Amino acid sequence: MPACNRFTASGDSSPETAKEEFHLTRKRSSLVTGGKAISTTRNPGSESPYTAAELGMLAHLYRGEMYRSKVWRTRLDATTNWAVATTGIAISVSFGSPANSPLPLVLVALMSIVFLAIEARRYRYFDIWRTRVRLMEVSMFVPLLRLEGVRVDSRWNEELAKDYERLQFHITIWEAAGRRLRRNYSFLFAVQAISYVAKICIHPTPVTSLDDLWQHAAIGPIPGQIVLIIGFLFHASLALFAVLTLKGQQAAGRVESMPAKYV
Repeated sequence: MPACNRFTASGDSSPETAKEEFHLTRKRSSLVTGGKAISTTRNPGSESPYTAAELGMLAHLYRGEMYRSKVWRTRLDATTNWAVATTGIAISVSFGSPANSPLPLVLVALMSIVFLAIEARRYRYFDIWRTRVRLMEVSMFVPLLRLEGVRVDSRWNEELAKDYERLQFHITIWEAAGRRLRRNYSFLFAVQAISYVAKICIHPTPVTSLDDLWQHAAIGPIPGQIVLIIGFLFHASLALFAVLTLKGQQAAGRVESMPAKYV
């Protein structure tokens, strides 16, 4: 039956209504062509540099890099959990009895430095996979969401190819350690320091003079004054290190923007 007869048989012979239904049907049919969803607002002159098969491969590559970043993120959390657990054990042992020594709190601070070094090394590997994921999200998926198609004018694909050809770290060990110190370990060191000061101030008896404080802080033949000075310099150096590593950061964080040349 011709299109005009269908509109007449529907009970509405208005030319305006028939015209509206015709355009609505045409709009719906234009949304799918050859089994692929397309946008009516996309620039028809923009051609994708990749075929459908290559885009599928890039999607699988993205999922693979996302999985690897997730695995290394889990390893980062494991190291932090070790530091938290040992800190809790040291506090429990030190405060378990007034006669117990505060030395476990000193030892756990040294262990936390070891954990921080291990976590900084793992963070450098995690940053490799996270940077790749972030690069593909910003340079490939963002233009797709903006209906601009896949663009390579920023040469992000070449940078990604170079990263696969020559695997290398994107940040230094110092930057990685500084980031983990500011994000996680600074709170642990603060808890350890406060716990140590509280321990020597109240156990085995409350401190009533500086002589009592020096006596409680002494570790074997080392005078209490020397122990406290070393402890102060230790935490002051950590704070200074955290501040100094703020400059010249190169890591591409998840909540931070990629360099403008890739957008």
